Amino acid sequence: MNQEQVLMLLNKNVNEHTEKKANLTYLSWAWAWAEALKADPKATYRVEMFGDKPSCYMDINGTAMVFVTVTMFGKPMTCQLPVMDYRNKAIPNPDAFAINTAIMRCMTKALSLHGLGLYIYAGEDLPEGESESDVNVGLMIDHLAAIEATTTLEELKDVYVLAYAACDGDKGWQKKVIDAKEKRKGALK
Repeated sequence: MNQEQVLMLLNKNVNEHTEKKANLTYLSWAWAWAEALKADPKATYRVEMFGDKPSCYMDINGTAMVFVTVTMFGKPMTCQLPVMDYRNKAIPNPDAFAINTAIMRCMTKALSLHGLGLYIYAGEDLPEGESESDVNVGLMIDHLAAIEATTTLEELKDVYVLAYAACDGDKGWQKKVIDAKEKRKGALK
């Protein structure tokens, strides 16, 4: 997993695909998984199994904890999540529906470890870079135009380095520069 791939996922605004329940924000697992596959068509997720008779949850004093591993860009990341009710309390002896719901929420949480929707778990409203920025918009537009005008991969590399540096850490502009570079790189190959 390289820095560009992480930045692409960190900068993705997922707000239109969330819903609030009680005091928590939930990201649609189906949408999140579709975005993961767009970013890495080889992405996989695995529900971890436990016990002599394999079970998809770990029994903890009559409640359940699920573990899901998501692999993107060749890097596995594992998350755990208790099986909870609508009040976010662990459910004693949970049924299959509650376990399945927890598994899909845990898969979405594991996706966030790769960057997608991570800001939700940090209590933020927007991904990095979507706040007011001091970056010179005119200069950034010039950099994007320069990327588009490159005629060789070597020239693209040099122009990209300058454009990325001009982003001054603004995640939104970094994403635009990365996207422009990838588009141009594809056209030059």
